[in-house]
Amino acid sequence: EIGDKTQLLALLLASRFRRPVPIILGMLAATTLNHGLAGLAGGMVAAAIDPVLLRWGLGLTFLAMAAWALIPDTLDQSRIARHAAGGAFIATAASFFLAEMGDKTQVATAALAAHFGAMGPVILGTTIGMMAVDVPTVLCGHIIGDRISPRGIRYVAAGLFAIFGTLALLGIEPGLRG
Repeated sequence: EIGDKTQLLALLLASRFRRPVPIILGMLAATTLNHGLAGLAGGMVAAAIDPVLLRWGLGLTFLAMAAWALIPDTLDQSRIARHAAGGAFIATAASFFLAEMGDKTQVATAALAAHFGAMGPVILGTTIGMMAVDVPTVLCGHIIGDRISPRGIRYVAAGLFAIFGTLALLGIEPGLRG
Protein backbone atom coordinates (compact mmCIF):
# COMPACT_ATOMS: atom_id res chain seq x y z
CA GLU A 1 0.00 0.00 0.00
CA ILE A 2 2.91 2.42 0.48
CA GLY A 3 3.05 4.57 -2.63
CA ASP A 4 -0.39 3.34 -3.72
CA LYS A 5 -3.04 5.77 -4.92
CA THR A 6 -4.98 5.36 -1.67
CA GLN A 7 -1.99 6.66 0.27
CA LEU A 8 -1.79 9.61 -2.11
CA LEU A 9 -5.51 10.08 -1.61
CA ALA A 10 -5.11 10.02 2.20
CA LEU A 11 -2.40 12.66 2.00
CA LEU A 12 -4.53 14.84 -0.26
CA LEU A 13 -7.62 14.53 1.95
CA ALA A 14 -5.58 15.25 5.10
CA SER A 15 -4.15 18.40 3.59
CA ARG A 16 -7.53 19.51 2.23
CA PHE A 17 -9.76 18.90 5.28
CA ARG A 18 -7.29 18.94 8.21
CA ARG A 19 -9.72 16.69 10.14
CA PRO A 20 -8.01 13.33 10.75
CA VAL A 21 -10.78 11.52 12.67
CA PRO A 22 -13.52 11.76 9.99
CA ILE A 23 -10.93 10.94 7.32
CA ILE A 24 -9.74 7.84 9.18
CA LEU A 25 -13.32 6.69 9.85
CA GLY A 26 -14.20 7.23 6.17
CA MET A 27 -11.17 5.18 5.13
CA LEU A 28 -12.14 2.39 7.52
CA ALA A 29 -15.76 2.28 6.33
CA ALA A 30 -14.84 2.28 2.63
CA THR A 31 -12.03 -0.25 2.99
CA THR A 32 -14.11 -2.66 5.07
CA LEU A 33 -16.98 -2.57 2.58
CA ASN A 34 -14.73 -2.82 -0.47
CA HIS A 35 -12.61 -5.66 0.91
CA GLY A 36 -15.71 -7.42 2.23
CA LEU A 37 -17.17 -7.47 -1.27
CA ALA A 38 -13.83 -8.63 -2.71
CA GLY A 39 -13.54 -11.41 -0.12
CA LEU A 40 -17.10 -12.54 -0.81
CA ALA A 41 -16.37 -12.65 -4.54
CA GLY A 42 -13.16 -14.61 -3.93
CA GLY A 43 -14.99 -17.10 -1.72
CA MET A 44 -17.70 -17.61 -4.33
CA VAL A 45 -15.11 -18.20 -7.05
CA ALA A 46 -13.28 -20.72 -4.85
CA ALA A 47 -16.50 -22.66 -4.25
CA ALA A 48 -17.39 -22.74 -7.95
CA ILE A 49 -14.06 -23.68 -9.55
CA ASP A 50 -12.16 -26.99 -9.55
CA PRO A 51 -9.27 -26.77 -7.03
CA VAL A 52 -6.55 -27.50 -9.61
CA LEU A 53 -7.89 -24.86 -12.00
CA LEU A 54 -8.26 -22.45 -9.07
CA ARG A 55 -4.65 -23.05 -8.00
CA TRP A 56 -3.37 -22.23 -11.49
CA GLY A 57 -5.64 -19.21 -11.78
CA LEU A 58 -4.51 -17.90 -8.41
CA GLY A 59 -0.85 -18.54 -9.17
CA LEU A 60 -1.09 -16.61 -12.40
CA THR A 61 -3.10 -13.86 -10.67
CA PHE A 62 -0.41 -13.44 -8.01
CA LEU A 63 2.31 -13.30 -10.69
CA ALA A 64 0.28 -10.64 -12.53
CA MET A 65 -0.06 -8.77 -9.22
CA ALA A 66 3.74 -8.90 -8.87
CA ALA A 67 4.13 -7.15 -12.22
CA TRP A 68 1.31 -4.70 -11.43
CA ALA A 69 2.91 -3.79 -8.08
CA LEU A 70 5.93 -2.46 -9.96
CA ILE A 71 3.81 0.19 -11.68
CA PRO A 72 3.51 3.38 -9.59
CA ASP A 73 -0.01 4.68 -8.97
CA THR A 74 -1.13 8.17 -9.82
CA LEU A 75 -4.00 10.18 -8.40
CA ASP A 76 -6.38 12.32 -10.43
CA GLN A 77 -7.01 15.36 -8.20
CA SER A 78 -10.11 16.32 -10.20
CA ARG A 79 -11.85 13.22 -8.76
CA ILE A 80 -11.28 14.51 -5.24
CA ALA A 81 -12.65 17.95 -6.04
CA ARG A 82 -15.94 16.39 -7.19
CA HIS A 83 -16.38 14.50 -3.88
CA ALA A 84 -15.16 17.19 -1.46
CA ALA A 85 -18.50 18.98 -1.03
CA GLY A 86 -20.00 16.36 1.34
CA GLY A 87 -17.54 16.80 4.18
CA ALA A 88 -14.45 14.93 5.21
CA PHE A 89 -16.12 11.61 6.08
CA ILE A 90 -18.33 11.39 2.96
CA ALA A 91 -15.56 12.60 0.67
CA THR A 92 -13.12 10.08 2.14
CA ALA A 93 -15.52 7.13 2.16
CA ALA A 94 -16.67 7.73 -1.42
CA SER A 95 -13.18 8.45 -2.74
CA PHE A 96 -11.55 5.48 -1.01
CA PHE A 97 -14.28 3.07 -2.09
CA LEU A 98 -13.96 4.19 -5.73
CA ALA A 99 -10.16 4.28 -5.62
CA GLU A 100 -10.07 0.65 -4.42
CA MET A 101 -12.35 -0.64 -7.20
CA GLY A 102 -10.14 -2.89 -9.33
CA ASP A 103 -7.08 -1.84 -7.32
CA LYS A 104 -4.26 -4.22 -6.43
CA THR A 105 -5.48 -4.57 -2.84
CA GLN A 106 -9.02 -5.45 -3.89
CA VAL A 107 -7.77 -8.04 -6.37
CA ALA A 108 -5.34 -9.42 -3.79
CA THR A 109 -8.15 -9.64 -1.21
CA ALA A 110 -10.32 -11.65 -3.60
CA ALA A 111 -7.41 -13.91 -4.56
CA LEU A 112 -6.35 -14.50 -0.96
CA ALA A 113 -9.93 -15.24 0.13
CA ALA A 114 -10.25 -17.73 -2.73
CA HIS A 115 -6.90 -19.33 -1.96
CA PHE A 116 -7.19 -19.69 1.79
CA GLY A 117 -10.96 -20.10 2.04
CA ALA A 118 -10.92 -17.85 5.09
CA MET A 119 -12.80 -14.71 4.18
CA GLY A 120 -12.90 -13.11 7.64
CA PRO A 121 -9.17 -13.24 8.41
CA VAL A 122 -8.28 -12.15 4.87
CA ILE A 123 -10.63 -9.15 4.97
CA LEU A 124 -9.41 -8.24 8.45
CA GLY A 125 -5.78 -8.54 7.38
CA THR A 126 -6.10 -6.51 4.19
CA THR A 127 -8.14 -3.85 5.98
CA ILE A 128 -5.59 -3.62 8.80
CA GLY A 129 -2.83 -3.39 6.19
CA MET A 130 -4.58 -0.52 4.42
CA MET A 131 -5.21 1.32 7.68
CA ALA A 132 -1.65 0.70 8.92
CA VAL A 133 -0.32 2.58 5.92
CA ASP A 134 -2.99 5.22 5.42
CA VAL A 135 -3.64 6.31 9.03
CA PRO A 136 -0.02 7.43 9.59
CA THR A 137 -0.20 9.20 6.25
CA VAL A 138 -3.21 11.17 7.47
CA LEU A 139 -1.64 11.86 10.88
CA CYS A 140 1.87 12.68 9.73
CA GLY A 141 1.24 14.08 6.27
CA HIS A 142 4.26 14.63 4.12
CA ILE A 143 6.80 13.76 6.88
CA ILE A 144 6.31 10.00 6.39
CA GLY A 145 6.47 10.36 2.62
CA ASP A 146 9.93 11.88 2.85
CA ARG A 147 11.34 8.97 4.87
CA ILE A 148 9.93 5.92 3.05
CA SER A 149 10.84 4.94 -0.48
CA PRO A 150 7.66 4.08 -2.40
CA ARG A 151 9.82 2.52 -5.11
CA GLY A 152 11.50 0.17 -2.65
CA ILE A 153 8.16 -0.84 -1.15
CA ARG A 154 6.77 -1.55 -4.64
CA TYR A 155 9.69 -3.93 -5.26
CA VAL A 156 9.12 -5.71 -1.94
CA ALA A 157 5.39 -6.04 -2.72
CA ALA A 158 6.17 -7.35 -6.21
CA GLY A 159 8.57 -9.89 -4.74
CA LEU A 160 5.99 -11.12 -2.23
CA PHE A 161 3.31 -11.48 -4.92
CA ALA A 162 5.81 -13.37 -7.10
CA ILE A 163 6.55 -15.74 -4.21
CA PHE A 164 2.82 -16.28 -3.54
CA GLY A 165 2.21 -16.92 -7.24
CA THR A 166 5.08 -19.37 -7.53
CA LEU A 167 4.03 -21.24 -4.38
CA ALA A 168 0.44 -21.46 -5.66
CA LEU A 169 1.58 -22.77 -9.06
CA LEU A 170 3.74 -25.37 -7.34
CA GLY A 171 0.85 -26.36 -5.05
CA ILE A 172 2.78 -25.41 -1.90
CA GLU A 173 0.63 -24.16 0.98
CA PRO A 174 2.34 -21.52 3.15
CA GLY A 175 0.44 -22.80 6.20
CA LEU A 176 -2.19 -20.09 6.66
CA ARG A 177 -5.18 -22.43 6.49
CA GLY A 178 -6.69 -23.15 9.87
